[in-house]
Amino acid sequence: MTMETVRDVFAWCTVINLGLLLWWFLFLTLAHDWTYRFHGKWFKISRETFDAIHYGGMAAFKLGILLFNLGPYLAMRIVG
Repeated sequence: MTMETVRDVFAWCTVINLGLLLWWFLFLTLAHDWTYRFHGKWFKISRETFDAIHYGGMAAFKLGILLFNLGPYLAMRIVG
């Protein structure tokens, strides 16, 4: 596998993961009440806890994208 191929893989992983993060954010923003009711059937949590879990999950996911997709991509662009 060439360095260009690996670099392209990191670039596409970054794009796909940022798309998933955007979808998660939009879904939670536009359909918050429905999502809370849907999950409320399985888990008995307050609305504040539900929001905190999703906010923390999105933050962890974004950090993972930056560390494991965008960081290696940028390093490979700098190196060669």
